[in-house]
Amino acid sequence: MNPKHERDESLWLIVVSPTVWAAHFLGSYVTAAIWCAKFAQADRSADWVRMAVVIYTIVALLLIGYVARLGYVQYRSRSQVGGALDAGDAEDRTSFLGFATLLLSGLSAVATIFVALVIAFIGSCN
Repeated sequence: MNPKHERDESLWLIVVSPTVWAAHFLGSYVTAAIWCAKFAQADRSADWVRMAVVIYTIVALLLIGYVARLGYVQYRSRSQVGGALDAGDAEDRTSFLGFATLLLSGLSAVATIFVALVIAFIGSCN
């Protein structure tokens, strides 16, 4: 057992992907609301909103993918050592947090894609 390793572990990684999704959600809808209310021309085109949401989506998915990779590495670190994962030691907790991070990242990626799908249905700001 390595107590320094457990002390250095943090719960912050597990909340990064849902936070990125929430920022993407908020950014997408605030951008659409402000653009359509203040800057859309007479034709009420939403092309700039579409482009902004595509950029937000790419950045969010890259960040979520990076966090998922970190979670996977954290999860696999225990699995490669071998042994049962029911010992309840620090390595098991670290592996569980890595797996939970990986799953939350997957959920956040799906949610981000669903938010971005809205741009496929927006014709204009009307």
